[in-house]
Amino acid sequence: MPHSALDLRQDPARLTAQLIDFPSESGDEKALADAVEAALRELPHLRVDRHGNNVVARTGLGRAERVILAGHIDTVPIADNVPSRLDEDGVLWGCGASDMKSGVALQLHVAATVPEPNRDLTFVFYDNEEVAAHLNGLGHVADAHPDWLAGDFAVLLEPSYAQVEGGCQGTLRVLLRTGGVRAHSARGWMGENAIHAAGPVLARLAAYEPRRPVIDGLEYHEGLNAVRIEGGVAGNVIPDACTVTVNYRFAPDRGPEEALAHVREVFEGCGVEEIVLDDSSPGALPGLSHPAARAFIEAVGGEPRPKYGWTDVSRFSALGVPAVNYGPGDPNLAHKRDERVETPLIAACAERLRAWLTA
Repeated sequence: MPHSALDLRQDPARLTAQLIDFPSESGDEKALADAVEAALRELPHLRVDRHGNNVVARTGLGRAERVILAGHIDTVPIADNVPSRLDEDGVLWGCGASDMKSGVALQLHVAATVPEPNRDLTFVFYDNEEVAAHLNGLGHVADAHPDWLAGDFAVLLEPSYAQVEGGCQGTLRVLLRTGGVRAHSARGWMGENAIHAAGPVLARLAAYEPRRPVIDGLEYHEGLNAVRIEGGVAGNVIPDACTVTVNYRFAPDRGPEEALAHVREVFEGCGVEEIVLDDSSPGALPGLSHPAARAFIEAVGGEPRPKYGWTDVSRFSALGVPAVNYGPGDPNLAHKRDERVETPLIAACAERLRAWLTA
């Protein structure tokens, strides 16, 4: 389906709608990446580079400070929520409205309308954020062209409901495997049921009390949850294998190794035959005491909050670039079938960003 060229100078809410109407599920971002690159190359004040489906644009004004505005262009799978729809209350509905095409629209809007910012700017648009960590486009850019991501401070335009969210929690995913002995279900006593053997794992999860540590004045909230269970051979067979997939969201005062050790401790004595690490990404400390972060918070206002989800603030932290999350979307609506964003918040965030970069 053909799409019109992106108009970066239009109202950022209208630009958000245009981005939503560019389907870009993870792994299928090329059309949108092409459109973003083409639109940015029309702006003479920017140098534009591309690596895969990741686009980076930079000013070169020789300012004393360089700020990175970053956002992912992919979405979770579409759920009958494209094309976009604007209702009479000024709410824009559609896949990615909150997470995070409204944030990407702000990046593009600033790139087009602030040609001489008071800080040099780097704009990063990357793919595959919503899937496994090894596919993440920002990680690929960091590996191939780390100089493209050099900066003093970064803002991830992730959904934060127009409030600064500091740091992010880490995430890991483990596979808990239980075993048994196959048998005919008519003679179940001749076997050992691997699905039944997973019962203690589920009971341990149901009773789990998550930590809520306070870091730099922000209270994080950990979580340990089963997100998938797989097992079974046939309708008349006692299963000999079962796997429970568990996701642990851990506060940024813990690293991945400590988090994995905690998970192993939680399930000790549950009859698990094997614990396999499936995926892991570290969190990031808030870093709100950094001068650039303090200046940004002062400029956009509000009371900083913790980021419960994982974002690429973590990757910037690993690169030595302090970063925060700030975008118009509501994180509680991310990935939902009824995903939406309030257009007045898009306008408010755009105004605050422009004021911060032109004062």
